[in-house]
Amino acid sequence: MVVSFSVSNFRSFASEETFSLVASKRLAGSHDDHTVPIPDSKESVLRTAVIYGANGAGKSNLFKALGYVKAVALRPRERNSGTGREPFRLDSAADQASSFDLQFIADNKLYRFGFKTNDVRITDEWLLQVDGGREKLLYDRVTDENGRVTIDAQGLKNAGQKLQALATVGGPQNQSFLATVCVTLDSSDYGEDLSRIVSWFQDSLILIAPHASFKSLGHLLTGDSGFNEFAGEFLKASSTGVDHLKVSKTEITEKELRSLLSEDLVAKVLKDLSKSEDNVTVVRLGEGNELLVEKTDANHYYRITIQAAHQNTAGKVVPLELSEESDGTRRLLNLMPALHHLRKSSAVYFIDEIDRSLHPILVWKFLEFFLRSCQGGQRQIIVTTHESNLLDLDLLRRDEIWFAEKDNEAATRLYSLADYQVRKDLEIRKHYLQGRFGAVPFLGNLDLLRIEHGKGQ
Repeated sequence: MVVSFSVSNFRSFASEETFSLVASKRLAGSHDDHTVPIPDSKESVLRTAVIYGANGAGKSNLFKALGYVKAVALRPRERNSGTGREPFRLDSAADQASSFDLQFIADNKLYRFGFKTNDVRITDEWLLQVDGGREKLLYDRVTDENGRVTIDAQGLKNAGQKLQALATVGGPQNQSFLATVCVTLDSSDYGEDLSRIVSWFQDSLILIAPHASFKSLGHLLTGDSGFNEFAGEFLKASSTGVDHLKVSKTEITEKELRSLLSEDLVAKVLKDLSKSEDNVTVVRLGEGNELLVEKTDANHYYRITIQAAHQNTAGKVVPLELSEESDGTRRLLNLMPALHHLRKSSAVYFIDEIDRSLHPILVWKFLEFFLRSCQGGQRQIIVTTHESNLLDLDLLRRDEIWFAEKDNEAATRLYSLADYQVRKDLEIRKHYLQGRFGAVPFLGNLDLLRIEHGKGQ
């Protein structure tokens, strides 16, 4: 679970802003089932956060900042390719380092991972375990102006000789030590702490962009009958007109596979297959169509097709291609793996613009379903939205509601509804739309603009 995330000098963030999901003790007694204890601490972390802001206020930049941290943690970079950071460009701070600091819970342990970076190199990087307010340094890395990397990894001395040897080498200046470990060592050489942390970044921190599609949706539907049934029932209950999902999986020849994909893509698929731990790789051909390559005694190739079954007025089932369904139905179907996953496993889902193509009632019901049906374990959903119907204290706590707003220097500021003294019976939505909490568009005189442009017509 994400406990807190601080960022500075990245996109619309200038000075450091902190997004904290530590539950406010002042709100004890308000939706206490929305919190999870932080290990070895008297504090709790929130299971949900909803972030509001006008267009261009920077709420999606928080999503992108966390995506950048995940990329730095896991992905190698080519030498001399820089760090790929995007500094705040509207003042002189663009030449200064960007800073990121993430506190998170992985396998019931609290960790801090962070780094400072400029365009050329990661100048500082740190990883700590937090235990009862005390911080145990696992490693600290410093890169000087000449690109010389120094790592103190005494906190990982129990991980083994290979990791210690890698720490003496340091790795490329524009690549994190954590990514260097991932690309250089086998997972069996990570040690307990790095295994937890790498696994959390790889499998438990899941970022869903507004236009994203769940890549292996068909594979999940064919391999998990429980999810197939859940998805069909959820779509039906959501008044999408879909009665159930019809999924077909047909084996094809390698020749047929090569007729559907370019030679370069076939080579990439086979390379990915050789690295896959579960001996499976999936290629998405389009909405509702996938290719699945499975390695057993030999490679097997399958085409998976998803159709939405409707009933006509005579009660006959009519299957429609997923591409024929509405944007909202497809968006909902691509978000449902999050709910299904969180019913059984611990993970963090950060969904940017959850209300994209979805009816306001569905967005409300989506979060309500998570809060009521995905309890227990370290399960969390963070969303950005414009959907004001979520400003409902029967659904959310005050500290679960966040705002992003630009200041006079066009830099993003983050703050919580818990920063305001409001009555329990206050109609939050109404007061937000009236501008009491900020984070709404400040519109110029559009009537004057209409009159001026209409003069010559």
